[in-house]
Amino acid sequence: MNLNKAMIIGNLTRDPEVKTTPSGQSVSSFSVATNRVWTNAQGQKQEAVEYHNIVAWGKLAEICGQYLNKGKKVYIEGRLQTRDWQGQDGVKRYKTEIVAENMIMLDRGGAPSASSGASASAQPSEPEVQAPAEEPQEEEIKVENIPF
Repeated sequence: MNLNKAMIIGNLTRDPEVKTTPSGQSVSSFSVATNRVWTNAQGQKQEAVEYHNIVAWGKLAEICGQYLNKGKKVYIEGRLQTRDWQGQDGVKRYKTEIVAENMIMLDRGGAPSASSGASASAQPSEPEVQAPAEEPQEEEIKVENIPF
C-alpha cells in the first residue's frame, strides 16, 4: 500500500495567481509558510520557516483565487508532486508542490460570504475535513453552493 498525503496549516505568502489552461480548466498557485519552533541542546529557542508551493485545480482553484489573499491562515490538504523540466541553460530543474484537494480558511473575516472554518474541496463527494479543535467552527462553504 502507498500513501501520498500532505496536511499543513500556515499563512499565505502571496495572493493566489489564477490562470486558465488552453482546455479551459482553472489552476491556482500560491505559497504557504509554516513555522517550526524547538529548543536546542543549550536551551535556546530556535525557529525555522518552511515555504510550501501549492497548486489547486478546477473549482477549488477558483475558490482559492476569490477568497484567499496574502497573510491569511489556511489549512491545505493534498498530495505531494514533483515536476521537472529542462532550463534554458540546459540544466534539469525540479519543483515540489502540494496539489491541493481540500482547503479550509482559518482566519476570521475576509470576503462577505467567507467565514472562519469555511472549507472547499476538490472532491465534494469526500467527507469534509474539520479544522483543528482549537480553531472556532463556523458555517462551511461547500463547492456545490458557490455560484461560479
